[in-house]
Amino acid sequence: MKSDEFGGDGGSETWRVFRIMSEFVEGFETLKDLGPAITIFGSARTKKDEWSYKATLKVAELLSRRGFAIISGGGPGVMEAANRGAQAGKSVSVGLNIQLPAEQKPNRYQDKALTFHHFFARKVMFVKYASGYVIMPGGFGTLDEFFESLTLIQTGKIRRFPVVLMGRNYWEGLILWMEKTLVEERTISADDLGLFHLADHPEDAVEYIVKFHRDAIRPTGERRKRSPLPSPASQNE
Repeated sequence: MKSDEFGGDGGSETWRVFRIMSEFVEGFETLKDLGPAITIFGSARTKKDEWSYKATLKVAELLSRRGFAIISGGGPGVMEAANRGAQAGKSVSVGLNIQLPAEQKPNRYQDKALTFHHFFARKVMFVKYASGYVIMPGGFGTLDEFFESLTLIQTGKIRRFPVVLMGRNYWEGLILWMEKTLVEERTISADDLGLFHLADHPEDAVEYIVKFHRDAIRPTGERRKRSPLPSPASQNE
């Protein structure tokens, strides 16, 4: 199956535009009433007996019990753990699946499922409906979402929300490189390192996210028209 984002697929360029539009419309219509949600990223290759899977399962369940919906990429590994944890915590579990040359098999823990042909349309849904990101250990795709979130916040294209890196052992080498290379070469400022939070334990990640929103509740314009925190009533349901 071809998956070239911009290459030919037998149709005209005009029809490709309509296909892109249809993905945005379907995503907006499906998720418009979702409410506060946390997007969780991480490797599709993670196995159920690994720390990343178990930690994702726990953090998703804890966030879910605090009233947040959970969004993942819909596939296996960390994505499956995120959706599974959401269902365990009784919140809405969302999977934003992607068509790939080697078919991604959707996990079975999705209450709302969308399938995208275009990565960029899918990426818009990840950030548009998120009140925060949790970044588990992962590969190029996970790094892409992590750095894109920092770029959007740094440049003011979205309002700041909590970005949590989970797993000190996995991420500390990258953070050290950012400190020793990016900051020292002045390609970022030292303050930019404060745009994300490093955590090892699911409880710490959840409390950081909840505290962030409690300390910074304010109108969110285009990104959200309601408080990013669930109401007390919804947390007690």
